[in-house]
Amino acid sequence: MNRRASNIFRRVARPSRGARPTDVAESMERAERLDPVVEAVQSVARRVLPAGPLRDLLNGVPFGHPAHAPMTDLPIGCWLSAGVLDLLPGNRRAAGTLVAAGLAGAVPTALAGLADWSSLHREQQRTGLVHAFGTSTATVLYAASLVARLRGRDAVGRALGFAGLTAVLGGAYLGGHLAYRQAAGVSHADPVQHLVPLGWHDLCSLDDLPPGAPVSRRLGYISLFVLRIHDDIHVLTDRCSHLGGPLHQGRIVYDRDDELCVVCPWHGSTFRVDDGAVVHGPATGRQPAFETRVLDNGVVQVRPLP
Repeated sequence: MNRRASNIFRRVARPSRGARPTDVAESMERAERLDPVVEAVQSVARRVLPAGPLRDLLNGVPFGHPAHAPMTDLPIGCWLSAGVLDLLPGNRRAAGTLVAAGLAGAVPTALAGLADWSSLHREQQRTGLVHAFGTSTATVLYAASLVARLRGRDAVGRALGFAGLTAVLGGAYLGGHLAYRQAAGVSHADPVQHLVPLGWHDLCSLDDLPPGAPVSRRLGYISLFVLRIHDDIHVLTDRCSHLGGPLHQGRIVYDRDDELCVVCPWHGSTFRVDDGAVVHGPATGRQPAFETRVLDNGVVQVRPLP
């Protein structure tokens, strides 16, 4: 990263006197000066990790939740353990092995984070960029620490390791802010189990549904994606589980298994309309789906699928 970008990070991350860590993190969300760097990195990310099976794997689609967060346990755990061993005598080889293991785990972890980050809102991307800057700095410091240890310069290796630990913990704090305060990686679909009582509910008249075109309909507090295909009615919650995009504005496509799907217009998450299962990320959580029936008087009724 060039000197200008590094100066931007220093200006953004410099706290005011008496500022809490959350104040600093929130200031990063509003730091528009980061946007040129965000756009440049996002362009690279989309070229390096195009839509496809690898990106779905890095997003965590096969696992049903984002892969990046649990993957961070390996490098952080190894480096934290190495720091503990560095405080005790006689653990030179073990500490060096943990530093190396953490470096090995940092590469796939960073790729998973990049895949997630490239499909976030701009405010989240700003925080995520500074988070990545901290963890990348930690990785460089630990790589230098490992080189120093291999050359027998143990004191330098330990010092670099503790510097790297400081950087990675700072980055981890911002990762927590990104996940828990900015809700990156959590499901943004409406909590149907809390908002829709059990049983059947009147939704609309069958005649009000245009054939082949998705529409939005209200059911109490939530909006629903409704698609009529001949005599079949498909209903999902309308807020995409990835970041809340309006599914009724998305494209209707068929996947490779000839299953009917909807593609979110915001970030391209793809769901089966039958049951809301994720076909392609960045979403990892199933879209809540509804069972449907049409009464003799033409009223469409719905109830949540278990």
